[in-house]
Amino acid sequence: MTGFEAVYSKLSRPLSFRVSDKVEGTDAKTFPDHSAGSDPDAPSAGRGGPEGQFRYRAIWVSDIHLGTRGCKAEYLIDFMRQTESDYLYLVGDIIDGWRLKKSWYWNQAQNDVIQKILRKARKGTKVVYVPGNHDEALRDYTSMHFGGVAVEREAIHRTADGRQLLVLHGDDFDGVVTYARWLAFLGDWAYNAALTANHWFNLARRALGLPYWSLSAYLKHKVKNAVEFVSRFEEAVAAEARRRGVDGVVCGHIHHAEMRNIDGVLYCNDGDWVESCTALVEHMDGRLEIVRFATIGHLGAVSASVTAAS
Repeated sequence: MTGFEAVYSKLSRPLSFRVSDKVEGTDAKTFPDHSAGSDPDAPSAGRGGPEGQFRYRAIWVSDIHLGTRGCKAEYLIDFMRQTESDYLYLVGDIIDGWRLKKSWYWNQAQNDVIQKILRKARKGTKVVYVPGNHDEALRDYTSMHFGGVAVEREAIHRTADGRQLLVLHGDDFDGVVTYARWLAFLGDWAYNAALTANHWFNLARRALGLPYWSLSAYLKHKVKNAVEFVSRFEEAVAAEARRRGVDGVVCGHIHHAEMRNIDGVLYCNDGDWVESCTALVEHMDGRLEIVRFATIGHLGAVSASVTAAS
C-alpha cells in the first residue's frame, strides 16, 4: 500500500479510488505553461463550456466535503474542466473524514473530482493540499508529495504582482473546533440537517424551472450570531497574517466567500462547494477575484453558443 492510499484508508476512503501515481518529490519552483486542450478522459466531457476555457495563474478551492450528500461534485467537475491554472490550492475539508467515519456515502462524481485533481497534477499544475479539520488525518503527512500533490500545513503564495499571501484552512481560529470538539460535532450534525433540507428544496425549485439557490446559506447569514462569528473569524485570521508580515491571507472553513481589506491586510475566503460553489482565482497580472460557479457556467454556455453560431 502506498502512502497516498494509507492516508485515504485512514479517512475511510472508497475502494473505487484509483491511485497509481508514484510518490515523488518535485521541484516547486518551475512549472511549464501547458496549453489547455481537449481532455478525452474528462469525467464531464461534453458538458458546460469548452475544456480549459478560462486560464488563471492560481485557483483556490476549499470545503468540498467529498463523502457527503451536500457536496456539489458535479458542479466542481464542470468548473475544473473549464479552468486551467499554474497553481491549484486545495484549502482544506476536501474530504469529509468526520462524515465518512459515521456513515458511508460516495458517488462517481466525487470519485471523478479526485481523478481530475490528480490529472491536473500530472499535466503540470502545482497542486498544494492544505488539510482542514474535516480531513485532519492528512496533517500527519505534511511536507510530503503524493501523486504530484504536495501536502502542507500551510503555504505562502506569491502573486504575479509580488504580494505574499498566507494560505491556511482557518479552523485554528474557530474556538468551537479548537476548544470544544463535542460542540463542533453537534454543530456538524445540525449543519448536515440544513444541507439535507437544502437538497430537497432545490429539487423542488428545479422541478419548477427555477435556478439553484442555497437555503442553508441564506438561513445562516440571517442569524445574528452567525454574522457576528464570521466577522470575528475574519478579523482574527487577518490579524494573524499581519503578525506574520504578509500582504494577505487566503482561507476557507466558514463557507462564506469574501474578499476585503481589514486594517491593511487583504482577507480572502474562497467559499465552499456545498452551498455557494465559489473559488478564488488569480489572473495572470496578479489580480484576485472570487468566481461563482453560476457565472462560470453561464459564460461557458454563452461562449459555446457564440462559437456554434459563428
